[in-house]
Amino acid sequence: MANFIFGTVGKPKSTPARPGGSVGTIQYLSSLGLSAFEIGWVRSVRVSEKTCHKIKETTLEHDIHLSVHAPYYFNLNADDTEWPKSRKRLMDACHYGYLAGATDVIFHPGSTFGDRDSALKKAIPRLDSCLDELHKNGNPIRLRPETMGKSAQLGSFEDLIAVNKALPEVEPCFDFAHLHARTGDGSCNSYDEWAEILEQLGKTARPGALQRMHCHLSGIAYTAKGEKHHLMLRDSDFDLRALLSALSDFDCGGRIVNESPEDMDKDALYIKETWEELSG
Repeated sequence: MANFIFGTVGKPKSTPARPGGSVGTIQYLSSLGLSAFEIGWVRSVRVSEKTCHKIKETTLEHDIHLSVHAPYYFNLNADDTEWPKSRKRLMDACHYGYLAGATDVIFHPGSTFGDRDSALKKAIPRLDSCLDELHKNGNPIRLRPETMGKSAQLGSFEDLIAVNKALPEVEPCFDFAHLHARTGDGSCNSYDEWAEILEQLGKTARPGALQRMHCHLSGIAYTAKGEKHHLMLRDSDFDLRALLSALSDFDCGGRIVNESPEDMDKDALYIKETWEELSG
């Protein structure tokens, strides 16, 4: 049976001040019985190779599975002047993430600028060129575009399935709260809706995709236009049990990392406990 491991996106506020940084966060999460950590290099990638080696050493010591979130200022649909700068931000996250022991790099795909088809036609060959560079450099890190919470953004489930069909190596990062908020009407929050998504992924992605999922999960506030801001799970309308029941029934596995705005370590443990209850 497949299984999930759990952790956080970034440093929980209750992490001890020393030794600090990613190393201290890894040690703290391990002490809680959590096994996954996503480093948030969301403003820029400013880290030394020495620090990366220390992070990797700590993940191995504590059996923590590491991923990296690339800078927010990135757009696969950027104009030709801006794209080289966007591309460098993603490739820097891949390079230093690999040195730190990360297996996956998560990124926001960008804006549609009102034309989804044109955006995808531009995004797919650009991602393909990034894959070529990773292959040439012997970097096995997996690129994962994230599902996004607003309809004006690239990042619907259908968008990422289209990318995956064209580039099977590029698998989605499922932010379930974003998928729920994106509709703006409270849908995408039931067992049947989650089951439909998982069934489609199982049919279209490479074998084993359901067992190597990388997922973000939190509560979320939204309007008719989509995502507003994240919430603690218990403060939101998100049906956690419906989602986890569907994941269990489809024999899914991988990582679920929490990014609730306050006590993300507490929500990560809440998700883990609920999963263990439902999955047996």
